[in-house]
Amino acid sequence: MGNDSSTFASGLRAALRQTPKVILVGEMRDRETVEIGMSAAETGHVVMTTLHTINAGQTINRIVGMFEQTEEQQIRVRLAETIRWVVSQRLLPRIGGGRVAALEIMGNNLRVKDAIEHGESEGKTFYEIIEAAAPFGWKTFDMAMMELFEHGQITEETALLYCTNKGVVTRGIDKIKKTRGESTTNLAGLSLDIEYGKKK
Repeated sequence: MGNDSSTFASGLRAALRQTPKVILVGEMRDRETVEIGMSAAETGHVVMTTLHTINAGQTINRIVGMFEQTEEQQIRVRLAETIRWVVSQRLLPRIGGGRVAALEIMGNNLRVKDAIEHGESEGKTFYEIIEAAAPFGWKTFDMAMMELFEHGQITEETALLYCTNKGVVTRGIDKIKKTRGESTTNLAGLSLDIEYGKKK
C-alpha cells in the first residue's frame, strides 16, 4: 500500500482485473472497500478480510452501518448471499504466560440469512443461532471460554472477564468443576441448626 496503490479500494479494483481466485484485504476500513469486496464475492471470488468488532453479530451490524439507511435493505440482502464465515478473536492471558486465542465462529445458514436480512429479534439473535449450531462446529465466545478453562489454559477470573454472558459461563464453569470433584463455592463450615425449629 502506497507503492502500488493509494487506497485499499483502488488496490482491490486493480486486483479484480488480474482474475484472482482468492482476494485478501487487510482490513475493511470504509464503505468503498466493503462495496468492492462484496462485488468481488458476488462474482465468484473468495474474499477474506478483517474488521474491528466485538463479536460475530456485531461484524454484520458494523458492515450494514457503513451504508446509508436508504441502502440498508439492499446491503442486507447482498450480505446474506455473499457471507460464508465470520470468525471473531479475543486474545486472553494464558496460564503460565503468553496469550491464547478464544474464537467465536459463525457460518451461514437459513437462520443467519434471515437475521442478516431482517435484523435480530427476540429468540433470533446471532448468539442464539450460533449456540443452536454448536454440533456443526459453530461456537460463541462463552463456549470458547469454557473450553479453554476446561483444558487448563485460562483461569476462571479470565473467563468471566472476557466472556459475553457471565451467567452462562459461571454455570458452565460450575458444571466443569463438579465433574472434577472441585468445590463450586467459597462458603464452608455451614450446618443445619436443628434447635431453631424447636425454639418457636
